[in-house]
Amino acid sequence: MSHASAPPGTPAPSAPAASAPQYGWLLGRVGGVPVYLAKSWVVIAGVIVLSFGTSVGLPQPTGYAVAAAYALLLLVSILVHEAGHAIAARAFGAPVNRIVANLWGGHTVFSSASLTPRSSAAIAAAGPLGNVLLAAVGWGLWQVLDARIPSLLAGALTFANVFVAIFNLLPGLPLDGGALVEAAVWGATGSRARGMIVAGWSGRVLTVVVGAWFAAIQPLLAGRMPDTFTVVWVLLIGSFLWRGASAAIAVGRTRLAVGALRVGDVIRPVVTVPMTASAATASAGLVATPEAQYAVLVDPLVRPVAVVDIGQLLALPEDSLAGVAASAISVGLAPSWVIMSEVGAEASAVVQRLAGDGGEDRGMADVLVVDAAHRVVGTVSVADVERRLLARP
Repeated sequence: MSHASAPPGTPAPSAPAASAPQYGWLLGRVGGVPVYLAKSWVVIAGVIVLSFGTSVGLPQPTGYAVAAAYALLLLVSILVHEAGHAIAARAFGAPVNRIVANLWGGHTVFSSASLTPRSSAAIAAAGPLGNVLLAAVGWGLWQVLDARIPSLLAGALTFANVFVAIFNLLPGLPLDGGALVEAAVWGATGSRARGMIVAGWSGRVLTVVVGAWFAAIQPLLAGRMPDTFTVVWVLLIGSFLWRGASAAIAVGRTRLAVGALRVGDVIRPVVTVPMTASAATASAGLVATPEAQYAVLVDPLVRPVAVVDIGQLLALPEDSLAGVAASAISVGLAPSWVIMSEVGAEASAVVQRLAGDGGEDRGMADVLVVDAAHRVVGTVSVADVERRLLARP
């Protein structure tokens, strides 16, 4: 992931820049946050139209038209839910990257790096709260509308939002209720990683229990055989929830492992070169220190000023190195490439910088570590962290 000739501050190859089209159709922006409709949403819309359209007791094509209107109302419900998360995240100072509605409902991407257990819980609860408010609006309309079709849609809007709110509050990741469990354990133990693991396991248990209830137990108690359509949907949704819960457990375990690392466990030396030195000095330093991947120009206090472009250095004829100033083949340091830490400090903050914040910041291939006096300590790369974690028993 980290390479000697890669410019400092280059995003890690494992996290390539994402283009907007991969999220789906851009519906618009809310407070500057792009809102996308994933192409997979067409699938759930089609299922709603085909199933709901034949069960409303209306002649065709009116029944399908009403079902299509219901699908759009459900989309509005999803977007209101996600907007609740986005508004709350912004209120707590978390940058929001995007909102996406898709086959599984939707998701809001925001940076969670600065959150606390309390703010994390508030953001999680804001989504279902939006559905509760929308259900109240639907209920009010349902009470005053007399015409059959508007009344039918108002009732559907009400019950759909009640269901979405209750379902999302089930206590297991990746649902919002799981995020509340995570926040509670995080607040009680001081470890977000442990919160993720507990909420992930809770999500796994819920997936099995709820799936078994809807797919088999409920119909059998009612004296009928399980419905194939219901079983298929339970398996599809259950697989999504299981993967989300499992991912949370994996991330939590990784965070615990990272929390046990020290910067010194993953630091790689850097060749420091005075600003007045020649390219020959930089080249000799790299040859003498093969584990180093960068030569950094420093001031008299060993504070980083620029980094030698290894590509340009390798392109110079060997007999000309002494006559070329190292500064002539150097580039400025991207502020995001430099992080302050100590060799004995926990590596969590450095790894967080490498990983990015989950929003626009997609992470780095490596970072330059400086101490409290801004003196160069070394570099830490994604590859070195991964190797260290894999080597742990």
